Parts: sequence; structure tokens; C-alpha cells
Amino acid sequence: MTYALEANLICKNFLRKNKKPVKALQDVNLCIPKNTVYGLLGPNGSGKSTFIRIASTLLIPDSGELRILGRDVKTQSNDVKWLINRVSVEASFFRNLSAFENLLFSAGLYGIPRKSAIQRIFEITDRIGLDRKRLNERIRDYSRGMQQKVAIARALITQPPVLLLDEPTTGLDPRAKLEVQELIRIMRERLDVTIVLTTHDMAEAEKMCDKVAIIHNGKVVVDGDPDFLMEQLPQAEQKPTFEDVFLHFTGVDFSEAEKEIVA
Repeated sequence: MTYALEANLICKNFLRKNKKPVKALQDVNLCIPKNTVYGLLGPNGSGKSTFIRIASTLLIPDSGELRILGRDVKTQSNDVKWLINRVSVEASFFRNLSAFENLLFSAGLYGIPRKSAIQRIFEITDRIGLDRKRLNERIRDYSRGMQQKVAIARALITQPPVLLLDEPTTGLDPRAKLEVQELIRIMRERLDVTIVLTTHDMAEAEKMCDKVAIIHNGKVVVDGDPDFLMEQLPQAEQKPTFEDVFLHFTGVDFSEAEKEIVA
């Protein structure tokens, strides 16, 4: 079986002057099935974004192997770049240009002919619910939520089978957050794409993801279907939350884990 993403014993350390190296990832193993929304759940600094950067060929692992649809990110990086696209927490745009102009420019970078690019832009924005009438407005006049929607549309222009969403809802107001989450739901239903979603939002992981891996201190502690993970907890009077799941499998309260990393 060919998975959308396979990671075997991935390790990544970062050297610091006069300090111990940071062990960002330690022997990470993951198998992500095709056409799923797969969540990497953990506190800030747990290694989620480092993993996404390796998957998108922006970082090279110190050891281990990571494959996207069977292609190795180290030895076949040029092939991998055509199979993935990435949306980060802070999307960059030409802020004085319109959304349409930004999308058209991005398509040109990938060598997509103008006529085909225009057709593809309208096709994508229609399918994910972006109003065509607003495409001619300048990006700087968009809300953060709308900017993230455009960033996701831009990532879909190359029609990647694997989409890497690195904290796409962090910093958004509640309404914008719901809009982006709804967009992820629409993509899961309408597009033939595997979505890898990193988040430190417990409710978001439970709500959005078909499968979840909990990552803590650079290690994958457990992975599986959200409902299955909850079933592993001792029975209680109240329905468990994903914070309870994190505590059960890591032995650390989620809020305390965030404080440890900040410290």
C-alpha cells in the first residue's frame, strides 16, 4: 500500500551556541492514508512545524526517511515539490495587489499558462466558496480569515495530492477560525486531496481530523482515530475531552506542557 506520507525514524536536532542541542524530532514514525485529514496535535514547540518543514523539503532530517506518495524528500525532492503545497500560519502576499493578481502570479511561478491559470483560479475559488466578486479587492483589505482562504486557494492551484496546513487557524478571531475550518471540511468532501493539519487546538483536532497523532517533546506518543483514542481512557461520569486524551497518553496536562516548552 502506498501512503500519502510515510515517516520512518525521523530525527532532527538544532544546534545552539553554548547550549545543548534541541531535539526537535526523535524517531518519528507515521503512516498517513490517502484522502484523509490527518492531525498532528501538540503544544507549541512540540515538533509539529519541524515535521511539516521536512515534509515540504524545506529542512533535511538528520536521520530517517520520509516519503510523499513513495518519493523520498531527500533524494527525490524535485518530484516531491510537485506533490505537495504548504500553508503556514502567516501567509505572505503582495498586499497592494488583488487576490486574483496574487493567485495569477503564483500560477505563473509554476509555469501554468495564463489562460489555464485563470480557468483554474475560478474553478478552485468556486469549489471552496470564495466569492468571485471579491477577488479583485486588494489583499490588504481582506480579513485574516479571508487571507487564509486565499492562501489555501493559492496552494491548490498546482492541484497537489498532499496539502500541508501548518497552524492555519492560529491567531484568527472565532468567526474567521470557523470559516477556515469549514473550508477544510469542504476540501475533504469535494477534492481528491490528503490534508496534514498541525494544531495545538484540542477541539479543532477532534472536530476536523479523521486520524490524529499526539506529538510531545519531539516524539509521537500515540496515533489513531479520535473516537478510538477517547475510548482508551478510563470510564468517567463526564465525556472526556481531547485534553484528557493528551494527559492520559503523555502524563502531562496540556497547559503545563505549553509552559514547559516556553520555559
